[in-house]
Formats: sequence, C-alpha cells, structure tokens
Amino acid sequence: MDLEERVAGLERRISALEEKPAEAPPVGEGPLWALEGFKEQLAGIGAADGGVMFTGAVRLPTSDRYEWQYGVLTEELIESDWSDAAESFAALGHPVRLRLLREILAGRRTVAELTELVGLGTTGKVYHHLRQLTGTGWLHIESRGRYEVPAARVVPLLVVLSAACP
Repeated sequence: MDLEERVAGLERRISALEEKPAEAPPVGEGPLWALEGFKEQLAGIGAADGGVMFTGAVRLPTSDRYEWQYGVLTEELIESDWSDAAESFAALGHPVRLRLLREILAGRRTVAELTELVGLGTTGKVYHHLRQLTGTGWLHIESRGRYEVPAARVVPLLVVLSAACP
C-alpha cells in the first residue's frame, strides 16, 4: 500500500471518528441489535465484504468515563500491513506491563505509587516497562509525572483484553 492510499485511509478513519454517530437502537432491542445496526450501515455504503466494529461505554474505578467506537471495512483490514501492529501487541505481551496498565486505569498513576506494588520489580524495571507502553501509545505522561492511558486507547485496550480472555 503506497503512502497516498494510507493517508486516504487515515483521513477516512478520522472523519468517521469526528462524525456524530448515528442513532443506535436501544440496548436490548433484539439479540443482535448492535450487529444489525452495523450491517445496515455497511449495506448503505455498499460494503459487500462487511466490516469489523468495536465500541464501548466505560466508567473506570477512578470514575473517569469513556465512550468510543471504531469500525473498519474487511477489505481495508485484510489488505493492511499487519506488521505495523506487532510492536503494539508486543508491548501488551508482558505480565508486568498489563499489570501496570490495570493499576493506572484503577488510579495509581505515579512511579512512586506503582513501585510500591508487589511483583513489579525495581524502579528501573518499572521505568523500562512504562517506556515500552509510552513508546507504543498505550500510555502517555500527564503533568507532574503522572501516567495515563490516552482516552482513545481505553476502550481498545479493554476490547483486546476481552478478546484474549475468554
């Protein structure tokens, strides 16, 4: 895929994220209400091969709330370069990093708070794992050295965990 196609794909995704979502059927109206609404949208744009969508409305233990959705056409997803995702998945592939993400979502956000937890290793190791997560976009540093999962990554992180944990 050349640069022009990739930029066009990114522009489509940004536009979709910025648009006000269509009115969805009420929760519980039919067993596959979300899927049926998505299929209607796909039919409306002529996406014969379908697509994938994930969404969530989340309130964390910190009382922070996040609402997010993302959809991609099957053709775009199959034709994309999956190796671009390897580094992001690798960052999630360590138990200490997953624990750090969980603790940060729960409200422990400074290195001092995180290093007090049993089983995370030395301060140097904690910093190493935080750098891995920050470098791949799963975390960013707020003011005063506080870490947080970026808003656009909260629901995707929970989706990935939902898919990985039966």
